[in-house]
Amino acid sequence: MWGPEGLDEAEAGLLGPPEDLRGKDVLEVGAGAAQCARWLARQGAWPVALDLSHRQLQHALRIGGSFPLVCADAAALPFRDGSFDLACSAYGALPFVADPRLVLREVRRVLRPGGRLVFSVTHPIRWAFPDEPGPEGLSVSASYFDRTPYVEQDEEGRAVYVEHHRTLGDRVRDVVACGFRLVDLVEPEWPEWNTSEWGGWSPLRGRLIPGTAIFVCERD
Repeated sequence: MWGPEGLDEAEAGLLGPPEDLRGKDVLEVGAGAAQCARWLARQGAWPVALDLSHRQLQHALRIGGSFPLVCADAAALPFRDGSFDLACSAYGALPFVADPRLVLREVRRVLRPGGRLVFSVTHPIRWAFPDEPGPEGLSVSASYFDRTPYVEQDEEGRAVYVEHHRTLGDRVRDVVACGFRLVDLVEPEWPEWNTSEWGGWSPLRGRLIPGTAIFVCERD
């Protein structure tokens, strides 16, 4: 799944037709519990799941899967140049770094020429609205152009969660500046079958404003 809307890669084919994934070397960046890598392995690909969080990778290990789990920083990938055919990231790494170009340059480095990167992030327009699923979440409460990060702190004032906001224009310029060609920009619509509601996600909001932005990029 590329996001809370429920867009499935088997349906979307953003990495390419599922039958073409067999034998491909694929890097999942910010893998969490490696859900994407697990799906890729079932298609016959050779995925590697990378995440900064050791605890997340422990969870991935408990779930199981016959692919490598790598604990490392997405801005300093421990792989040789040209190691992968494809890279993917579903809400992983890129929203959580202050300078996403560091990650994009590293991913480009480890991709082979013509390699594809597909990544999804929270749609930037959501930053202008309250994080509420009901009608109160449909009024603009902040400037879309305010790039102040969202920060959660513990009782001692230490940051425990940080997410960085960049506009759509920022994301496009990051992609191009790091040597990628933007092939597609997907804004999934909320499907009728998805009745889930949690956090700021709901059918009400999802049918009115986009929640996810998916960037399909290729290394020339």
